[in-house]
Amino acid sequence: MSANIYIVEDEEPIITLIKYNLEKEGYKVFFSENGNDGIKGIKNSLPDLVLLDWMLPDFSGVEICKNLKKDSKFKNIPIIMLTAKGEEEDKIKGLNSGADDYITKPFSFPELLARVKALLRRSKPSVVADIVEFEDLKIDRMTRRVYRKKKEIHLGPKEYDLLNFFIKNPKRVYSREQILENVWSENINVENRTIDVHIRRLRQNINIIGVKELIRTVRSAGYSLN
Repeated sequence: MSANIYIVEDEEPIITLIKYNLEKEGYKVFFSENGNDGIKGIKNSLPDLVLLDWMLPDFSGVEICKNLKKDSKFKNIPIIMLTAKGEEEDKIKGLNSGADDYITKPFSFPELLARVKALLRRSKPSVVADIVEFEDLKIDRMTRRVYRKKKEIHLGPKEYDLLNFFIKNPKRVYSREQILENVWSENINVENRTIDVHIRRLRQNINIIGVKELIRTVRSAGYSLN
């Protein structure tokens, strides 16, 4: 899996358990232990799915969910609510706030993983599909091969990661900070100039003479696949 998942949860053992198991499945995981940091982190990293605890020390999960869903930039991020509240009325309240699914604590990780996979397949097929196409571009994630107009294109590892990230949400503009957060390791110091160099290499590799460019630079904003 190539999806990025953000956890907002204040119980460290639960974070550790979910993070460890999701990373074993190939997901990239971010987390915050309170609502305020969670909202900022989600809006900065633009994850593919959010696991959101109902009871947090500052904001409730319902408040955070409403905050995200009312903003056009983030309303399509799928959210699974994690909660000890098991009553039907609570479940309805969580779903009415905009949550896409709901799981009651304590839960088994296989059940949570099944719900994550099902929700990603339904809401973000371009994130989890083995083969993804955009216009005349195709990525085969199983073999890490890229084709344009049916001709194979050879990319370096980081250029492949960049393209695989862009194709999850074609036409969306990503800032350098968002690209850094999602494509580079958290523990590596990377300058904006380095990102620009890899973008330039990606452009050079996927461009075909006489065919429109697919990587768009948006001045003072970032880059997109367009």
